[in-house]
Amino acid sequence: MDKIMLKSLNFYAYHGALKEENVIGQKFIIDLELFCDLKKAGETDDLSQSVNYAKVYEMVKGICENNTFKLIEALAENIAVKVLDEFKNVKEIVVRVKKPQAPVNGIFDYFGVEIRRVRSDG
Repeated sequence: MDKIMLKSLNFYAYHGALKEENVIGQKFIIDLELFCDLKKAGETDDLSQSVNYAKVYEMVKGICENNTFKLIEALAENIAVKVLDEFKNVKEIVVRVKKPQAPVNGIFDYFGVEIRRVRSDG
């Protein structure tokens, strides 16, 4: 299966289990892998045969910046569900959410989650 990749999408948002995170906010980094058949798009040079990643980006931006989730798992799940719902030619999606400024007393690159969802309607 072919894939379209969106890497290191950076957003400032207000997700977190701590009340302070919902007020102060922090940076989130999101990676997506969209699995779909890109053969027709490659043969025809026609965007309608692919996935418009600019539209995917805007959707993810809206979900991340206009909602508040306690868990990055919920953020990832919402992204996966909405992308699969809106873009019918995406058969499977991998969503990674990275939280580089998590309120943990330690030295780290980021804490994160990765989920994989497969279209259930075939």
